[in-house]
Amino acid sequence: MKNTPKAIVEITVDVVIFTIEDGELKVLLGKRIIEPYLGKWSLPGGFMWKGETSIEAARRILATKTNVADVYLEQLYTFDEPTRDPRGQIVTISYFALVPSNMIGLKQTEEYKSELFSVTKIPALAFDHEKIVKYAVKRLRSKLEYTNAAYSLLPNKFSLTELQKIYEIILGTLQDKRNFRRKYINLGLLEKTDAMSGGKHRPAVMYRFKKRQPIELQEKAF
Repeated sequence: MKNTPKAIVEITVDVVIFTIEDGELKVLLGKRIIEPYLGKWSLPGGFMWKGETSIEAARRILATKTNVADVYLEQLYTFDEPTRDPRGQIVTISYFALVPSNMIGLKQTEEYKSELFSVTKIPALAFDHEKIVKYAVKRLRSKLEYTNAAYSLLPNKFSLTELQKIYEIILGTLQDKRNFRRKYINLGLLEKTDAMSGGKHRPAVMYRFKKRQPIELQEKAF
């Protein structure tokens, strides 16, 4: 009778936290304070606790690293390359979250430092986190085309110009103003509010999403 291999695989959860700041798509990274990869930047993450599901762990990590909750959070992919972690065979279940920049509280303490980096200017990362970020960017662009995921990057009330800017930044392509507005309004996801935008230029009507929760569209919107 052959010996049964001993189960030695551990599980972590890593969260790719996206936001829009200064006209760029950015990701939250933290500087590691322990080995391996001491001093390297990495995604917010940690080991799953006993009795905890991966989504519960992702929400805990999100709340701990950004002090926010109730935002767009979705499982991304399971990365299980046996040699991805020098500590041993450790599988990570990755998630991605969309958070308005004004809701993210960056931590700057002696024990932990976090910063937002443009997805086009990411520093060298620990483990396989660069691969995870690139995969998350690809998934985010896809999600934006057939869901209402943009709601989690916007305040409760916003202008159509602000909404269009979110799409242009993430998709990396300019959108025709008239065509974008016609398409999005026809999706039936928005409703007008009584508010008007301020500023020097002509005030614009402010909109809001009818539901601030994930909704899949029947067909690709953009």
